[in-house]
Order: sequence, then structure tokens, then C-alpha cells
Amino acid sequence: MARERYNFREAEPRWREVWEQAGTFRAGPPDDRPKAYVLEMFPYPSGRIHMGHVRNYAMGDLVARYKRAQGFNVLHPMGWDAFGLPAENAAMAKGVHPREWTYENIKAMRGQLQSMGLSLDWSREIATCHPEYYRHQQKLFLDFLKVGLVDRREAWVNWDPVDHTVLANEQVIDGKGWRSGATVEKRQLNQWVLKITEFADELADALAELNRWPDKVRLMQTNWIGRSEGLKMRFAMKDRVDLLEVFTTRHDTIFGASFMALSPEHPLSTELAASDPALGEFIAECGRIGTSEEAIERAEKRGHDTGLKAIHPFDGRELPVYVANFVLMEYGSGAIFGCPAHDQRDLDFARKYGLSVTPVVVPADARCCRVRGRQRSLQGRRPAGQFRVPRRHDR
Repeated sequence: MARERYNFREAEPRWREVWEQAGTFRAGPPDDRPKAYVLEMFPYPSGRIHMGHVRNYAMGDLVARYKRAQGFNVLHPMGWDAFGLPAENAAMAKGVHPREWTYENIKAMRGQLQSMGLSLDWSREIATCHPEYYRHQQKLFLDFLKVGLVDRREAWVNWDPVDHTVLANEQVIDGKGWRSGATVEKRQLNQWVLKITEFADELADALAELNRWPDKVRLMQTNWIGRSEGLKMRFAMKDRVDLLEVFTTRHDTIFGASFMALSPEHPLSTELAASDPALGEFIAECGRIGTSEEAIERAEKRGHDTGLKAIHPFDGRELPVYVANFVLMEYGSGAIFGCPAHDQRDLDFARKYGLSVTPVVVPADARCCRVRGRQRSLQGRRPAGQFRVPRRHDR
């Protein structure tokens, strides 16, 4: 007996119409059923969906249908991430009004998503560019401002000179804007800043309770929150009255310090560049590389010797002060002391510029270490398995 082939062109439109007329996927009023809220990220209305959209919303649809089959009262809405300068820039490039361009794209993408037969409650559809939506965001902003969770200050940002927008580090790929492909510039702009760091401890501690999350996802979230515990240290500088402040999570390695490094955006870097054209060019060059931690990690570790000397606070050694391309202004104070024996980036930098590498903590069975091209035996200094932090004379 021949099997009849599934005619999706006839069956799927018919069933979509049945579901629409019956309100099958609309969230019902509160009742005795348990509730389930399924929300995928809202798409940016670029005009056409792609396979990334299909993958994302098919997975969410699976969850929503599963919950509905279990007897849950499911809310599975859809919306559009449609607010911001990218939409305006695209509209200007096409010579149309941003509203017209945005809503035409929404219409086209809505039709494409509906053709997939997703179990979405389209009666709950929103667009972030609509005043009825963003008025709530404006109220939230004013509430944050009122309680001191928002302030305005100068900060370094990634600037896309084509889209005229600020980019997150993740949106800078090989030094170029992810959308425009333009070379990204580092600019200092006056802007509103949300004090999300006020909640860093609460967020980081709560991750431990998410025991059903994959470990790699929790690690990513921990790194994104970026809580660091350490202390601030201030170094005197030769022939200057001001102090150089650094933040460190490993103050126990201070006796292995062999140099100081400033971010290219550090105020002292800017001050010194005013009278040092070579430093100014180096800072400009640093601004042209990728700004994400991954890009900085891949880049060759380079620096510019400022000629300044910082004074080691315990043994009085003079430490050369560099401007380095791997120091981030947004982390800590934008300055570090380099300990090459215990940090890979510091070691790469020290090898390039012939700086000393002094171990601070070493296992007793370590054969030797290399300092400025010489080998020094470490055999037998401590019983096996023990480590040491050098005293003042251990240099």
C-alpha cells in the first residue's frame, strides 16, 4: 500500500490557521494550572531571518510545547529589539524614515517566523522602539538615578566611526566593528554609567545556587561579572611627587616585580604622550588592535618605555615604567606591577624587553630558573612540597 507523502505546503498553512482561530498558543488567564514563561532573545529587525534565528526559536518552541503538554499555562511571547542608532543609520543609508524601515522589517520577519508554525503568543508582541515600551525603560532609568545607581562620567569606549555608535568589546572583531567593518577608534566620551558593580557580590554568590546550569556557563558568567578580590598599592616615582596606584590580586608576588605597566588610556600615559610623539603614536596604534580580552591575549605583548622609574616599596629597587598594550584601563586602576615569574603575559613582555624574571614562590624540586639569560639552581632550598615567599633580602 503506497504511503501518501506529507504535503507541507497544504497542511502547515491549514493548521496554522486552525491554531490562530482557536487561540491555541495564547496564554490563558490565571487558573489552577502551574505557569511557565518561555522567552528567547528578541531578534533585531534587520529584514530577514537566517538559520541562527531558526535554530534559536526552534529550541525555545520545543520547551514551550513540552511545558504545554505537561499541563502548564504557558506564556511564550515574541518581540523586536528595534531601538537604537543602528536602525537609524540603516534607514539613512536607504533614504527612508527609521520608523518606516523598522516596521517594514518587522512585518517581513514576522511573516517568516509565523511560517515556521512556532507556538508563539502573537497577541503579546512588542517592539522596543514603540513608546508604550520604552516609556517603562525611561521610568526605570529615573528610578535608578534617584537612588544613585546611575551617574555620568568620562570613560573610554570603542567607537565605530561609520555607525557612530559605541561598541562592546565583543562587537570588535580584529579591531573592526562587527556590523560596519570600520576600524574601531578608542574615544573618551561623557556618558551615563549604570553601577552594576554594586551587585557584583550578590550576582557572583548566587551562581553557586544554579546547580542545574552547566559548569562552563557558570564560569562564563563569573568571568563576565568580573569580581576581583585584592588590594591597592601605591608606588612612589623617581623625580615625581605623585604616586602610581595599582590594583593587584596577588600582592604576595610583589618581590618578583621587575617593571610597571600603564594602560594606553591611563591619565599618566596621556600626560607623557604630550611631550613624547613616539609614545603618542604607540598609544594610537594600541587603539587600533582588538579591544576584547581574547584579542589582547592573541596580540604580541608590546610596550613603550616612558623613562620613568617607580620605587619598589620594600627593597627600594627602581622599576621601569612602560605603557603596555595588554593593560586594560577599565580593570582596577589601569596600572600593574609586572611579575614575570608568575604571569604568562608579564613573562612574554619581560622576555621581549630583557627584564629580570625573579621567582617568588617555587617548589623545592624545581631544577633552575633563568634570570636575564643566566641559570640559577633552586635545588634543595626547601623540603619537598613546601613553598616560600621571600623576605626582604631574598631578591
